[in-house]
Amino acid sequence: MLEHLVHLDKQWFLEVVMCLRNPQMDNIMPMLRDKFTWIPLYVLILVLIIRKYKYKAVWVLIFAGLTILLADRISAGIIKPLVQRLRPCNDPCISGLFENLVDCGSGFSFVSSHATNHFALALFFISIFITRSNRFTMVPVFISWAALISFAQVYVGVHYPLDVITGAGIGTLVGYGTGWVNQFVLVLRSGKTL
Repeated sequence: MLEHLVHLDKQWFLEVVMCLRNPQMDNIMPMLRDKFTWIPLYVLILVLIIRKYKYKAVWVLIFAGLTILLADRISAGIIKPLVQRLRPCNDPCISGLFENLVDCGSGFSFVSSHATNHFALALFFISIFITRSNRFTMVPVFISWAALISFAQVYVGVHYPLDVITGAGIGTLVGYGTGWVNQFVLVLRSGKTL
Protein backbone atom coordinates (compact mmCIF):
# COMPACT_ATOMS: atom_id res chain seq x y z
CA MET A 1 0.00 0.00 0.00
CA LEU A 2 2.75 2.46 1.00
CA GLU A 3 4.77 1.57 -2.09
CA HIS A 4 1.74 2.25 -4.31
CA LEU A 5 1.20 5.63 -2.61
CA VAL A 6 4.86 6.60 -3.13
CA HIS A 7 4.56 5.59 -6.81
CA LEU A 8 1.41 7.73 -7.22
CA ASP A 9 3.13 10.63 -5.49
CA LYS A 10 6.01 10.47 -7.98
CA GLN A 11 3.51 10.35 -10.86
CA TRP A 12 1.67 13.42 -9.53
CA PHE A 13 4.98 15.22 -9.13
CA LEU A 14 5.99 14.46 -12.73
CA GLU A 15 2.58 15.64 -13.97
CA VAL A 16 3.22 19.01 -12.31
CA VAL A 17 6.81 19.50 -13.50
CA MET A 18 6.25 18.15 -17.01
CA CYS A 19 2.76 19.35 -17.85
CA LEU A 20 2.11 22.56 -15.88
CA ARG A 21 5.38 24.36 -16.34
CA ASN A 22 5.50 27.41 -18.59
CA PRO A 23 7.86 30.40 -18.88
CA GLN A 24 5.68 32.79 -16.86
CA MET A 25 5.19 30.38 -13.95
CA ASP A 26 8.86 29.39 -14.13
CA ASN A 27 9.69 33.00 -13.21
CA ILE A 28 6.98 33.43 -10.57
CA MET A 29 7.13 30.16 -8.60
CA PRO A 30 10.73 30.47 -7.37
CA MET A 31 9.88 33.93 -6.03
CA LEU A 32 6.80 32.67 -4.19
CA ARG A 33 8.88 30.27 -2.12
CA ASP A 34 11.56 32.85 -1.32
CA LYS A 35 11.28 34.19 2.25
CA PHE A 36 12.35 37.68 1.16
CA THR A 37 9.33 37.99 -1.16
CA TRP A 38 7.02 38.01 1.83
CA ILE A 39 8.82 40.61 4.00
CA PRO A 40 6.28 43.36 3.12
CA LEU A 41 3.43 41.05 4.15
CA TYR A 42 5.13 40.23 7.46
CA VAL A 43 5.70 43.93 8.16
CA LEU A 44 2.02 44.65 7.41
CA ILE A 45 0.92 41.82 9.72
CA LEU A 46 3.25 43.13 12.45
CA VAL A 47 1.69 46.59 12.15
CA LEU A 48 -1.83 45.10 12.26
CA ILE A 49 -0.98 43.02 15.34
CA ILE A 50 0.38 46.08 17.16
CA ARG A 51 -2.61 48.17 16.13
CA LYS A 52 -5.15 45.53 17.20
CA TYR A 53 -3.53 44.21 20.39
CA LYS A 54 -1.53 47.27 21.56
CA TYR A 55 0.45 46.29 24.70
CA LYS A 56 -0.72 42.66 24.38
CA ALA A 57 1.01 42.46 20.97
CA VAL A 58 4.12 41.17 22.73
CA TRP A 59 2.21 38.02 23.76
CA VAL A 60 0.81 37.56 20.26
CA LEU A 61 4.29 37.91 18.74
CA ILE A 62 5.73 35.44 21.25
CA PHE A 63 3.05 32.93 20.23
CA ALA A 64 3.70 33.61 16.52
CA GLY A 65 7.37 32.80 17.16
CA LEU A 66 6.42 29.66 19.08
CA THR A 67 4.18 28.64 16.20
CA ILE A 68 7.07 28.76 13.73
CA LEU A 69 9.47 27.13 16.17
CA LEU A 70 7.10 24.25 16.92
CA ALA A 71 6.14 23.70 13.27
CA ASP A 72 9.76 23.73 12.14
CA ARG A 73 10.95 21.42 14.94
CA ILE A 74 8.24 18.88 14.10
CA SER A 75 8.92 18.94 10.34
CA ALA A 76 12.68 19.47 10.12
CA GLY A 77 13.78 18.25 13.53
CA ILE A 78 11.66 15.11 13.95
CA ILE A 79 9.92 13.89 10.78
CA LYS A 80 12.58 14.55 8.13
CA PRO A 81 15.39 12.75 10.00
CA LEU A 82 13.02 9.91 10.82
CA VAL A 83 11.67 9.34 7.27
CA GLN A 84 14.75 10.44 5.26
CA ARG A 85 12.96 10.65 1.91
CA LEU A 86 15.11 12.05 -0.89
CA ARG A 87 13.96 15.25 -2.55
CA PRO A 88 12.74 14.70 -6.13
CA CYS A 89 15.68 16.71 -7.44
CA ASN A 90 18.06 14.35 -5.57
CA ASP A 91 16.19 11.12 -6.41
CA PRO A 92 18.27 9.24 -9.02
CA CYS A 93 15.12 7.53 -10.37
CA ILE A 94 13.48 10.76 -11.56
CA SER A 95 15.91 13.70 -11.18
CA GLY A 96 17.02 13.47 -14.81
CA LEU A 97 13.45 13.80 -16.09
CA PHE A 98 12.96 17.47 -15.22
CA GLU A 99 14.87 20.72 -14.80
CA ASN A 100 15.45 22.16 -11.32
CA LEU A 101 14.28 25.75 -11.06
CA VAL A 102 16.06 26.37 -7.73
CA ASP A 103 18.97 24.89 -5.81
CA CYS A 104 17.92 21.43 -4.68
CA GLY A 105 19.45 21.53 -1.24
CA SER A 106 20.81 18.62 0.71
CA GLY A 107 17.96 18.12 3.18
CA PHE A 108 15.24 15.53 3.06
CA SER A 109 11.86 15.90 1.41
CA PHE A 110 9.18 14.52 3.72
CA VAL A 111 7.59 16.66 5.08
CA SER A 112 7.87 20.09 3.53
CA SER A 113 8.94 22.57 6.17
CA HIS A 114 7.76 25.42 3.93
CA ALA A 115 4.27 23.92 3.89
CA THR A 116 4.28 23.09 7.60
CA ASN A 117 5.51 26.53 8.66
CA HIS A 118 3.28 28.55 6.34
CA PHE A 119 0.11 26.62 7.15
CA ALA A 120 0.92 26.94 10.85
CA LEU A 121 1.33 30.71 10.42
CA ALA A 122 -1.80 30.95 8.27
CA LEU A 123 -3.95 29.26 10.92
CA PHE A 124 -2.35 31.32 13.68
CA PHE A 125 -2.99 34.57 11.74
CA ILE A 126 -6.57 33.51 11.10
CA SER A 127 -7.06 32.93 14.84
CA ILE A 128 -5.81 36.40 15.77
CA PHE A 129 -7.51 38.41 13.02
CA ILE A 130 -10.80 36.62 12.36
CA THR A 131 -14.09 38.31 13.16
CA ARG A 132 -17.66 37.55 12.21
CA SER A 133 -17.55 40.16 9.47
CA ASN A 134 -14.30 39.03 7.82
CA ARG A 135 -14.32 35.24 8.23
CA PHE A 136 -15.37 34.63 4.62
CA THR A 137 -12.39 36.60 3.31
CA MET A 138 -9.78 36.06 6.03
CA VAL A 139 -9.79 32.24 5.89
CA PRO A 140 -9.51 31.91 2.08
CA VAL A 141 -6.82 34.61 1.84
CA PHE A 142 -4.46 33.04 4.40
CA ILE A 143 -5.12 29.46 3.27
CA SER A 144 -4.53 30.45 -0.38
CA TRP A 145 -1.28 32.18 0.60
CA ALA A 146 0.03 29.06 2.36
CA ALA A 147 -1.23 26.76 -0.42
CA LEU A 148 0.45 28.83 -3.13
CA ILE A 149 3.81 28.72 -1.33
CA SER A 150 3.36 24.97 -0.82
CA PHE A 151 2.48 24.33 -4.45
CA ALA A 152 5.56 26.33 -5.49
CA GLN A 153 7.67 23.76 -3.60
CA VAL A 154 6.39 21.02 -5.91
CA TYR A 155 6.53 23.18 -9.03
CA VAL A 156 10.22 24.08 -8.62
CA GLY A 157 11.15 20.43 -8.03
CA VAL A 158 12.13 20.25 -4.35
CA HIS A 159 9.09 18.43 -2.90
CA TYR A 160 6.56 15.78 -3.82
CA PRO A 161 2.83 16.57 -3.51
CA LEU A 162 2.40 14.36 -0.42
CA ASP A 163 5.29 16.22 1.26
CA VAL A 164 3.36 19.47 1.07
CA ILE A 165 -0.07 17.94 1.76
CA THR A 166 1.21 16.26 4.93
CA GLY A 167 3.13 19.40 5.90
CA ALA A 168 -0.04 21.45 5.41
CA GLY A 169 -1.95 19.10 7.69
CA ILE A 170 0.67 19.23 10.42
CA GLY A 171 0.99 23.00 10.12
CA THR A 172 -2.77 23.40 10.33
CA LEU A 173 -2.85 21.48 13.61
CA VAL A 174 0.10 23.43 15.04
CA GLY A 175 -1.32 26.83 14.00
CA TYR A 176 -4.78 26.00 15.29
CA GLY A 177 -3.32 24.79 18.58
CA THR A 178 -1.03 27.76 19.18
CA GLY A 179 -3.77 30.15 18.06
CA TRP A 180 -6.16 28.63 20.58
CA VAL A 181 -3.59 28.77 23.41
CA ASN A 182 -2.74 32.37 22.46
CA GLN A 183 -6.41 33.39 22.70
CA PHE A 184 -6.69 31.56 26.03
CA VAL A 185 -3.64 33.41 27.43
CA LEU A 186 -4.95 36.78 26.19
CA VAL A 187 -8.28 36.15 27.93
CA LEU A 188 -6.50 35.15 31.16
CA ARG A 189 -4.24 38.21 31.01
CA SER A 190 -7.22 40.51 30.49
CA GLY A 191 -8.84 39.24 33.69
CA LYS A 192 -12.03 38.12 31.93
CA THR A 193 -13.69 34.81 32.72
CA LEU A 194 -14.03 32.14 30.08
